Amino acid sequence: MKKKVVLIQDNAEILDAMDEVLKDEGYQVTSSLTTEPIEKIEHIEPDVIIVDDHIKGQKKGSEVIEEIKSDPQTEDLSAILTSTSINLKEKADECGADDYIEKPFDIDHLIEVVKKNT
Repeated sequence: MKKKVVLIQDNAEILDAMDEVLKDEGYQVTSSLTTEPIEKIEHIEPDVIIVDDHIKGQKKGSEVIEEIKSDPQTEDLSAILTSTSINLKEKADECGADDYIEKPFDIDHLIEVVKKNT
């Protein structure tokens, strides 16, 4: 059975690139430019979520992860924070993310981080 990934990014080109890489690796990907899939997380049942910290007009990715990690039903879900922020590691630690991916991202690093967290 394919592992499921929820992918939320702020840029359509980055979203498409990450989506394609993950699908090529055999993951079932639900991708979005909004945090809408988070509202359906119980139905999607992902193995990991990857969320950008800066989603235009939406909650910050770090806030989304914090909420997921503070909910007993989703606290064990692996969460990866992505951003171009220089202090991304600190932000990821503060919100309880399991890992982080700096952008621009390296394809091999993306695959490695996702495999490690699924």
